[in-house]
Amino acid sequence: MSESGNKRKSYSLASFRILVVEDYPFMADLLASMAREFGVGHILVANSGNEAKEMIMMFNSDPRGNNIDLVITDWLMPDGDGKELLQWIRDSKKDMIKFLPVILCSAYTSESVVITGRDFGANEVLVKPLSAKKLADRILHVIDHPRPFIKTEFFFGPDRRRREEEYKGEERRVTQSDDIKEYNERL
Repeated sequence: MSESGNKRKSYSLASFRILVVEDYPFMADLLASMAREFGVGHILVANSGNEAKEMIMMFNSDPRGNNIDLVITDWLMPDGDGKELLQWIRDSKKDMIKFLPVILCSAYTSESVVITGRDFGANEVLVKPLSAKKLADRILHVIDHPRPFIKTEFFFGPDRRRREEEYKGEERRVTQSDDIKEYNERL
């Protein structure tokens, strides 16, 4: 971040490889066009989760390092949906596949879809309708804030704990934060 705190880091995504998994051709073209405008050098498109699995196996088994860096997948598709693809990725025995960042796209904005996506191991959830800003924000969040992966008996994926809940009890602080700041500045 810059000193002003308002500007983001600048990246060259020329060697970045994104796989867009979308059964609706218009949406697939839209996502690919946005990624191209962001400077992403390699954009692959799969029409289904099953086609995406084949592409991931091919690219992320390549010893030359031509791996897919990020998957952006639709939630509901025939012939292998986003949930099945996500589960397949997280259950993979190959590290180059199981740790692959996944952004889940959905037109369904219910909290249950977001929670299910998170619980199946999505790094980010992107709600349609899309905008270039929303997509860029999610991609940059995956790059700038990689979360550690957690393995339990029932879950493997990025750490799901990111919600900051406000304290709901009685206020017990004796000193307000402005008073502490003022005191520390005097030291």
